Amino acid sequence: MRASDVGRLLALAVIWSASFAFIRVLAPPLGPVWTATLRVLIAGIALVGWLAATGVDGDLRRHWRAYLLVGLVNSAAPFLLFSWAALTLPASYLVILNAASPMFTAIVAAAWLGERLSGAKIAGLAVGAAGVALVSRAGPIEPTAAVAGAIAASLAAALCYALAGVWLKRHGAELKPKAIAGWSQLGAGAVLLPVAAATPLPGPVSASVVANLLALALLCSGVAYLLYYRLIRDVGPTRAMTVTFLMPALGMLWGALFLGETVNATMLAGAALVIGGTVAVLRPSRAAPQPGPGR
Repeated sequence: MRASDVGRLLALAVIWSASFAFIRVLAPPLGPVWTATLRVLIAGIALVGWLAATGVDGDLRRHWRAYLLVGLVNSAAPFLLFSWAALTLPASYLVILNAASPMFTAIVAAAWLGERLSGAKIAGLAVGAAGVALVSRAGPIEPTAAVAGAIAASLAAALCYALAGVWLKRHGAELKPKAIAGWSQLGAGAVLLPVAAATPLPGPVSASVVANLLALALLCSGVAYLLYYRLIRDVGPTRAMTVTFLMPALGMLWGALFLGETVNATMLAGAALVIGGTVAVLRPSRAAPQPGPGR
């Protein structure tokens, strides 16, 4: 990769790994529903405005159902699940559990598209699952029913990314990546807004909350999508997905620096297992779908 590509990859890892710290800050004052809803609406409006300004035609009349479906599965559902989990789990947990999405993609692709799961990929899945179990059972927070539910929600969110990625591999050939980024966010907003309208805010919204929300929406769901799709165009989807390897370490760093979270040796070992399993799963044997973007 060129130096500019490496720079984009590192910037994407920094932005996406920070999203979990923003979610952790926003979920208590806004609640999970409003955190997810405002994130996608602000990002969607900004991205669609950018599409209009740059002349990108997403053929909305023809593809609106696809954008709505991708928005539901790749943004609305996982953002809501991670926001709910953030009420219980530290940001460092969330970013480690999110790293399971490429492993889920391999499983979904095998079941849906008939992609072959080689012995190395199966071993990678087992290693990654061991890493998730290690973090879940031996991290710095007490294993309770609430923690188990939040972990399950986080893994369900990672599964959503996998489902969206495989669906796009099978049905998204006619969709422009930049148009997917913008219109799917608005589609997610259309799904979540009626739920949010019936959900009261837990508390007052401060200037700090607004600043964190804008950073989450405009950086983590706006700029990040543009970086991601530029990487896919320039270096291909497999290399672009190596951002997954960088996110756990950075996410734990942001949690420790800005939220005062504890990162212990067990978490580092679990993260290493998840990353190692992901490397084995992503090692190309033949063409495989990539997980959908969105963190």
